[in-house]
Amino acid sequence: MYAAMLVLTLMAIALGWLLAIAHHYLKGEPDAIEEEVNRALPGTNCGQCGYPGCAAGASMVAAGELPLDFCPPGGRALAEELARITGRPLTYGAQCCGPRLIAKVVDEELCSGCLKCIKVCPTDAIVGAPNQIHGVLPEACSGCTACIDVCPTATLKMVPESVTLANWRWPRPNEVLDHAT
Repeated sequence: MYAAMLVLTLMAIALGWLLAIAHHYLKGEPDAIEEEVNRALPGTNCGQCGYPGCAAGASMVAAGELPLDFCPPGGRALAEELARITGRPLTYGAQCCGPRLIAKVVDEELCSGCLKCIKVCPTDAIVGAPNQIHGVLPEACSGCTACIDVCPTATLKMVPESVTLANWRWPRPNEVLDHAT
């Protein structure tokens, strides 16, 4: 019985060693654009884009199968950065229009301090203590609405991000004026 266990253990070690060597020598070259896109993404894996994580979205953007403005937390600044990285022109879709939405404690009297929102926040944007009023750090909020889904008292709401010098953009014109007339 010990001989069989020894033989199987040695076979497992040998096969594991062979697989490690094969992986080292046979792996393909990494896609530089995909890696750069993945580094530019927020990395919160919130799923707002419809993909399970930022790495999946990065591979789709690098392949040209996903628009550059696919990431709501990244907003317009990320879309412009992805356009620079990929060399594709930036066309503004529905996700780039309007201000970015972030979570905010609207009614502080209803907040029970249950900590459910803090536990589900992927970016640790919610601060607070047990049985105390919680607050949201707007610069850390990705807008994923995970905290709103679990809040039992409905004190959190999605509100437009306040305009600061860091996120202000020149508004796009509604129509192109015809100078020929």
